[in-house]
Amino acid sequence: MIPAELPARLTAAGVAWTDDLRQRTVMSSDWSRMSPVLAEKLPVGRYVADLVVRPADAGQVAAALRIAHALDVPVTPRGAGTGNYGQATPFDGGILLDLRGLDTVVVGDTTVTCGAGARLTAIDRACRAAGRDLWMFPSTKSSTIGGFVAGGSAGTGTVEHRTTSDGFVVAAVVAPMDGSGRLVRVTGEELVPFVHVYGVTGVLVEVEVRTDPAREWSAVYASFDSYAALVAAHRGLLALDEVPRLASGDEPPLVASLTTPLDPDRWSLRVIVPTTGVAALRAHLEASGGVVVGTVDDYAETDRLSGMSYNHPVWFFQRAHPDETWFHLETSGRPLWDRPDEVRAVYDGDVWLHLELFAHGPGAMLVARYTGEAELVAGMARLEALGVGVHSPHQWYVDRSVELARDTARATDPKGLLNPGKLVAGVGHDSRVNIGVVR
Repeated sequence: MIPAELPARLTAAGVAWTDDLRQRTVMSSDWSRMSPVLAEKLPVGRYVADLVVRPADAGQVAAALRIAHALDVPVTPRGAGTGNYGQATPFDGGILLDLRGLDTVVVGDTTVTCGAGARLTAIDRACRAAGRDLWMFPSTKSSTIGGFVAGGSAGTGTVEHRTTSDGFVVAAVVAPMDGSGRLVRVTGEELVPFVHVYGVTGVLVEVEVRTDPAREWSAVYASFDSYAALVAAHRGLLALDEVPRLASGDEPPLVASLTTPLDPDRWSLRVIVPTTGVAALRAHLEASGGVVVGTVDDYAETDRLSGMSYNHPVWFFQRAHPDETWFHLETSGRPLWDRPDEVRAVYDGDVWLHLELFAHGPGAMLVARYTGEAELVAGMARLEALGVGVHSPHQWYVDRSVELARDTARATDPKGLLNPGKLVAGVGHDSRVNIGVVR
């Protein structure tokens, strides 16, 4: 229960809110239903905020946090709700802070500065109009920039620019939960405890990220008659003079449920590459035994390809098999290229790999049948024994920069009111490193 005076104090500060049950229920859930583990632990309606608060600008965020701090009300920040791990689940009720009203976009010479609630679609559109390209954006391009920085990691652009922790973020304005009502600008190394920590150290209200001069991009589709041929093409992409922006590969069972019709009996590779590099890419794919089945020199078509990357093919596969229960793990490491049969043998039954490309090698969404959480977790240790890095999308704990986040939160959130339940003394045993991050 929230203090009776909370709504009135928010109204007096000019901050909009609603206690409508339907809105509170919808806003209190995310895409964690992709995980059979989280679907059991976090069903829609189990954890529901008492209020949805909708600030219109950074000042209103600071005001809302100052009021919540004074009344000991927990606050869970939320962007577009496209996260997959329950990162924005309000375990202790209280306020669900909807940041989508903070949607300003200002394109500079080498960066773009955005309100935390600005969607990547709008940011990318503004950048392109100004002759700039975002360094990267997530596979769900309708996500907000605040959600991507606070909860995401990689996406289209990661092959060249690595992750959100590798120089993508130049500066951020943060609202701490310390009762001060302040807004603090952080840069450089000070950014580390605010990136990919789910808002437990402070609420991101503005983010400045890097851009490149705009290039023309093409979407290239190729097919192969074996996993080995797909891998030969995939690993050789890093040697091209013009590195791809994205390179996603799938085995036939995953190809069948993709949103673009492709041959379901062949292995698929889909690449976003500078248009000036299409000829070299085509030559490489054909030399690797592939058949180029389509090339589209259209930026909008590259967005279609992005929408079939990272965990999206997993969701398409789950949707195509509603009577079966499948899970996925985020994995990385050269055994995905070199010893795929050993990787697949970690779990019983059918196991499929959706490949992605990083600057240091391959990543993959490993897809397998779900028989229970215990077996899922046991398989993670077996993967690590093979030299495969694993990140579990079946837990909600902060699992990057944990000790630094804890140290920071002692000052920025001394009462522990920000996104409760996500920052714990020791991360769960089923939590590992994030794919794409070199340790």
